[in-house]
Amino acid sequence: MKDGPHIARIAALIGDSARAEVLTALMADRALTATELADIAGVTKQTISAHLAKLLDAGLLAVENQGRHRYFRLAGRDVAQLLESLMNVAFRAGAVRLRASPREPALRRARVCYDHLAGEVGVQLHEALLRQGYLHAADEGLAVTPAGAEWFAHQGIDTTAAARQRRMLCRPCLDWSERRHHLGGALGAALLQRLLERGWARRDKDSRVLHFSAEGELALRAWLAPAAGEAASNEPPRPLAARGRSGR
Repeated sequence: MKDGPHIARIAALIGDSARAEVLTALMADRALTATELADIAGVTKQTISAHLAKLLDAGLLAVENQGRHRYFRLAGRDVAQLLESLMNVAFRAGAVRLRASPREPALRRARVCYDHLAGEVGVQLHEALLRQGYLHAADEGLAVTPAGAEWFAHQGIDTTAAARQRRMLCRPCLDWSERRHHLGGALGAALLQRLLERGWARRDKDSRVLHFSAEGELALRAWLAPAAGEAASNEPPRPLAARGRSGR
């Protein structure tokens, strides 16, 4: 007897190269037009229309009409989580691109994972929050400590309000490039939003890459440190993602 949902149709849809490029581009939680997605996927407008129709029919994408334009985005966080999980498996299995994009180093350093911070910077922030006792492991994934609630409030984030959202408050999300966890959930999204609102980081227009300003680098260093036992230094702060990495 065959049990459970039939996954072959969804797997086949995602498995197409052009559709995979479309879904990956929309991992930045930005709505894009069919023309923009055709350029990203390297196909004609007629071809992208057929691909988008299939993804809409399967419930993987949603569309919003605004004036003369139609904007496409992922249908929800569950789709983004599925794609991120596939990226983890693909990376572990060695299914990498033969020719890396010039943006690859920046993508690994800091990027948007649907609505939260990922890459080296995201992993470092998650580990610092655990190390400093603001988060701790719990049966459901992660929980905020009283000290953590106070720290988040100082950043302008109300953990009580975040907990009322129809999603997990905070969860570890396995980072495909670092093979360690970054912070997902409502708090992960709120932290990324604060970084953008304060002008500490900005998104690349056509990718998931995040770039940090000099002020953002310094502010994030203050978020992360000092770690227990880390000696004080009069040296200028190193770039955030360089902590603990050698030979890079």
